[in-house]
Amino acid sequence: MREACIELCGMQFHSFHGCLEKERREGNDFVVDFRCRYDIGKAAESDDLQDTLDYSEIYDIVAAQMAVPSNLLESVASRIADAISAAHPELEHFEVKVSKKNPPVEGVAEMSAVTVRV
Repeated sequence: MREACIELCGMQFHSFHGCLEKERREGNDFVVDFRCRYDIGKAAESDDLQDTLDYSEIYDIVAAQMAVPSNLLESVASRIADAISAAHPELEHFEVKVSKKNPPVEGVAEMSAVTVRV
């Protein structure tokens, strides 16, 4: 066994998540990061995509969930984690971080974020 960390970072989406009417109407920019622990032993030997986690599948799952408007980042991040778990039950430990750029606060804040760990 050769455990490694596989990551897909900085996935960017313009989505319509938020509690405020303006957020739901105009949308906002979001960044999603995925990280998992994965046994890469077989893939390291074979050099074959079939023997590892195809992160394009992870991207497609994230994109589908980001297209569903939600009030809370907690809901979005949890839905993404649930969808990844359903598609890849072999993933025992992973995390999904959903960040909202320029959150609607009275002051300067680059991002707000929620991270779900499975």
